[in-house]
Amino acid sequence: QVQLVESGGGLVQAGGSLRLSCAASGRAFSRNTMGWFRQAPGKEREFVAGITWNSAGTRYADSVKGRFTISRDNAKNTVYLQMNSLNPEDTAVYYCATDLGRSLIPSTRISQYDYWGQGTQVTVSS
Repeated sequence: QVQLVESGGGLVQAGGSLRLSCAASGRAFSRNTMGWFRQAPGKEREFVAGITWNSAGTRYADSVKGRFTISRDNAKNTVYLQMNSLNPEDTAVYYCATDLGRSLIPSTRISQYDYWGQGTQVTVSS
């Protein structure tokens, strides 16, 4: 069993920054691939970024490359998403998720992830 709790969301103006955190408890966080996804109103949930258990591999959606950075601190059982140069199209509920496998490349598929947090709202105003 894994529990994930996201924090750090909020309202920010276009061009601003936010850092999301996801605190994990339960099964062996340090051995799991982690991912961030988002879901905007009326749209499907989509992959944003992922990171392997040892931080050796990261992967980003094209829409966030160069603006977002995923990282993790296994000693703190926490994964982060630093979001810069935000624009209104980034408005969504952001979810972290854990893949209990030790994939060499983080998966973009929702079905690959086993546990999900409740999400944190990010709103970017123009």
